[in-house]
Amino acid sequence: MIYAIVLFAITYILMLTFSKFRPLIALISAIIFIFSGMLPLDQILSAIDFNVLLMIAGTMGLVQLFIESKMPALLADLIMEKVPNVQIAAVSLALFAGVISAFVDNVATVLMVAPIAMEICRKLKTNPVPFIIAIAVSSNLQGAATLVGDTTAIMLGSYANMSFLDFFVYQGRPGIFFAVELGAIASALILAWLFRKEKAPVPKGMPRTTVTDYVPTILLVCMIALLIGASFIADKPEITNGVICVTLMIIGMIFSYFRSRDFQSITTPLKAIDFETIGLLLGLFLIIGGISNMGVIDAAASLLAQLGGGNVFVLYTVIVWASVLLSAFIDNIPYVATMLPVITGLAANLNIPPTLLYFGLLTGATLGGNCTPIGASANITGIGILRKAGHEVKTKDFLRIGIPFTLSAVIPAYIYFWIFFA
Repeated sequence: MIYAIVLFAITYILMLTFSKFRPLIALISAIIFIFSGMLPLDQILSAIDFNVLLMIAGTMGLVQLFIESKMPALLADLIMEKVPNVQIAAVSLALFAGVISAFVDNVATVLMVAPIAMEICRKLKTNPVPFIIAIAVSSNLQGAATLVGDTTAIMLGSYANMSFLDFFVYQGRPGIFFAVELGAIASALILAWLFRKEKAPVPKGMPRTTVTDYVPTILLVCMIALLIGASFIADKPEITNGVICVTLMIIGMIFSYFRSRDFQSITTPLKAIDFETIGLLLGLFLIIGGISNMGVIDAAASLLAQLGGGNVFVLYTVIVWASVLLSAFIDNIPYVATMLPVITGLAANLNIPPTLLYFGLLTGATLGGNCTPIGASANITGIGILRKAGHEVKTKDFLRIGIPFTLSAVIPAYIYFWIFFA
């Protein structure tokens, strides 16, 4: 286990230090995990989340068609008509992404909203890096608001037998949705403060962009509807969301080809797929699989239980903030899967309902990924979009937004759950 922890720590230090080489570092580390036997060969495929990889690839290709249709440019024009300056534009885009992310996967949300932000920044001639970071962290926040917003929320709902409406009202008390929205309000104020110097006025009276093709927009709307609908299907194949996104991309490519009779209608969306981002995620999936196999995540869960002792408030506090810290560096899905039965046992031993600890776990594990650029798939995706556009995202650039955003979102939720469920 010690070797796995050391390799894991070195990998993340290198990725945070050498941002340009994150995919290469992750893949080399993954290969070491495999060849050293820390990730057995028969566990390689199960460690890879093909659903996420397919969803990213399919959505990236579809979003490229969306961009070529000039719909993001039109949406950018509409937003610019309504906001007075760059500061409000940034906050508005982040809130817009959050609303979508409450019902659609975080990665898909970033891929859909980022082109609008990039177009606004191009027209305003401002740096898109903080805009995209704000969109990514807002997407991660709102993913915990509903049963269908994030994989961890789906896991909790299934484990605790919670329905979609239970996230709004649970056991006669306001549910996790309102805790997330409380955090969203606080984090929006933080974003407004972080963008306080961006007071440049947004030009008005400019002609609106003309959309050349509405089919990609229709396909994106269909994707949102299908992803929401699929979340209610029990025992569906694990790659369902990925298949939906890839299928819609292929439909868009075929339609575009017959419309233009140009083979580039097929090759351009494929070229838009960011294989560096996919490579980074692939490496991280294998690394997490390796440390899971070596018992590192189980040991972390047991340590949390020991640190809590027999005091409910201490245990709750440890679960929330340790989950924030751990999820800043490891995939929150295996962590949440491991901790749910641990929490059930702890609650039974203390003779208390597990609800408080469940919600604390979900809050910390979901929002902790916002602390670092590699803590969540949405962050990695956003940075990949910026990199393809020629913008390097340094770790300090992300931390400047990610850490205050995380604290402003977690603290209100932490207090909220203690008040309503302790």
